[in-house]
Amino acid sequence: MQGDGGLIFIGLVFAAVFLLAQGLVVPVFGESRVMAKRLKQRLRQIDKSEDQTITSLLREKSLKKLSPFERRLESLPWMESLSARIAQSGNNILAYRLVLRSFFLMIAAGILTWQLSRSLELTVLLTAVGAALPFWKISKDRRNRLAKFEEQLPDAIDVMQRALKAGHPFNGTLKLVAEDMDQPIAREFELTFADINYGNDVRRAMLGLLERVPSVTVMALVTSILVQKETGGNLAEILAQISKVIRSRFQLQRRVRTLSAEGRMSAWVLAMVPLLLFGVMMFTNPEYLPVMFEDPTGQQMLGFACVWGAIGVYFIRRIIRIEV
Repeated sequence: MQGDGGLIFIGLVFAAVFLLAQGLVVPVFGESRVMAKRLKQRLRQIDKSEDQTITSLLREKSLKKLSPFERRLESLPWMESLSARIAQSGNNILAYRLVLRSFFLMIAAGILTWQLSRSLELTVLLTAVGAALPFWKISKDRRNRLAKFEEQLPDAIDVMQRALKAGHPFNGTLKLVAEDMDQPIAREFELTFADINYGNDVRRAMLGLLERVPSVTVMALVTSILVQKETGGNLAEILAQISKVIRSRFQLQRRVRTLSAEGRMSAWVLAMVPLLLFGVMMFTNPEYLPVMFEDPTGQQMLGFACVWGAIGVYFIRRIIRIEV
């Protein structure tokens, strides 16, 4: 039964560290799920005159390179959504191959764990971890890439502003950003420039950029460009004001993150101290805890501790995440 207690301890540590990492180690410029939903609603409002969803001609061209079977798999609705997230992460793997990789990792982790431990609980835990690992990697890469894109965006807007003042057309400013800036923003502006060259108008190309990079700052840039194209005005001056607003927003986010550092440290202490004490007691005095592992009441207490500990970490995570 002590082995079951060790498994519970490992699972609790894994859950606490995972939830805290998601709540504490978040990019300064990242967007929450609520913000992502607002972006999608705003995108539909901007493009409400169109009956069909925004599809890039570059996406259609990439599908034509696949075999008929792969094309059918990639055209499935949920595969298309997964493929969009993979593209946002900067990876080149096909969506169905990512699903297959997750499946094989899940099977391999389950078989290997069962052969080594013969523990059903540990097998189920590591099987779930193996299945989620590829998707977690994509999510992490996507979050980091979008954060870096937003950090580069003010400089890219300055490049566009100077190019417009020098007499370059709007399409040329996109090309200049693609040539002068580093990744990932160079890649996205290159795709937008190529999207226009393939036949899309500026409106749909910019909405395609917003769909590939769902961000409040990108939405501000795209909205200003589309409004200027419809109503007229000095786009260079508009871009200059947007660049100032974005930089001010980033400064506020950094200040909020600095001021909330004490709260994040308190969250780590509150979440990890009970687990550390439990681990120290289990390894330094192994005869002290077997009663809790073997007695039904002790097992129920451990179960309640795991559940309420996870709930506490979840609410701490919600408290310390401040939207700007």
